[in-house]
Amino acid sequence: MLAASLLWSCDKKNNDPVPGPDNDTVELTMVDPQATAETKALYSNLWAIREHGWMFGHHDDLMYGRKWYGTEGGSDTKDVCGDYPAVYALDLSTLMDDRYDDLSEADDNALRKKLVKEAYDRGMVVMACLHMDNPLDGDDSWIDQSKPVRVAAEILKDGSETRRTFNEWLDRLAELAKSFKGSDGKTIPIIIRPFHEHTEKWSWWGTLCASDSEFVALWRYFVDYMKAAGVHNFIYAISPQMDSQKVESDFLFRWPGDDYVDFIGMDCYHGINNNVFVNNLKVLSKLSTNKKKPAGVTETGVEGLKNADYWFTNIAAPMAGRKMSLLVTWRNKYDPIEQGTHFFSVYPGHVSVDSFIQMYDRQDTFFCSDLPDMYSPAENVVIK
Repeated sequence: MLAASLLWSCDKKNNDPVPGPDNDTVELTMVDPQATAETKALYSNLWAIREHGWMFGHHDDLMYGRKWYGTEGGSDTKDVCGDYPAVYALDLSTLMDDRYDDLSEADDNALRKKLVKEAYDRGMVVMACLHMDNPLDGDDSWIDQSKPVRVAAEILKDGSETRRTFNEWLDRLAELAKSFKGSDGKTIPIIIRPFHEHTEKWSWWGTLCASDSEFVALWRYFVDYMKAAGVHNFIYAISPQMDSQKVESDFLFRWPGDDYVDFIGMDCYHGINNNVFVNNLKVLSKLSTNKKKPAGVTETGVEGLKNADYWFTNIAAPMAGRKMSLLVTWRNKYDPIEQGTHFFSVYPGHVSVDSFIQMYDRQDTFFCSDLPDMYSPAENVVIK
């Protein structure tokens, strides 16, 4: 068990330290009792930080932005506010499925590995999703909804070719996870989101291609396989799609069991409907407290954002006091001549820059330089 004091720093917020958790010790349980010391420490901090505010994150923020790609030290977030996000989110699927040795993916895959290390070395938190290809037919994650195929059932079938393929992918992911090392030589903890948005129809693990019981079995298969393969640096996060107003039973739809989930997320593309967002945050916060599992918004944003006051009005205000660990916006696609509108966060020159800086300056928002050592255990939070 781990328990030690942790110094919260808050350089940009008047140099005042953020108070630590209260004196009542909280005891949490993780899916993997053999999790590394750094992974347990990160988990303790995910719980502790919710008492003070939430971490801002951005998908692929270090890899590319609206008008740059692969630039050393690049970040649309940093270019706007002078600081990196607290959470670096990325997709690891091209490093595990049959794209892992695709020459067209080689440079990007090498960059992804490099940036995970850089993020950790800066003190950031790393979170990964998996848009895995379909191991049954070789297509991508998104299915033809008019022709659903029973992928999960084939994976769960002992001796099937689909299981063999899937296991090869899991073996690659396991070796990848164990290979992620920081400059300190320690294995990098990762919040992993397998089978995200499992409440919807569009993925091969979704409701059209897997029954509820098959999905639960598939989730457990993934977790058990990773642990058996010696992966002890994963924090397992579930992330249902919650775009409209929801209740607790919606969050628990296809729930794999308390022993198989560490972190409760939601992918919430609610637009600028604060009523929906606040409702879902309240439900998620209550569930997080009741289950004693940290929680957060694992994906959100508005594609082609046009609202000048978005960050303060539609993000910071609804998130205030909700006991969320983090909020992560989806990516800004590289589009240097701005032909399209596939961007979900701020970048230099965007109409919402002032609102973003207003959010950045708040006491309850955490960016990279605001973070304590996330890989040393939080005070008064014990991980069994």
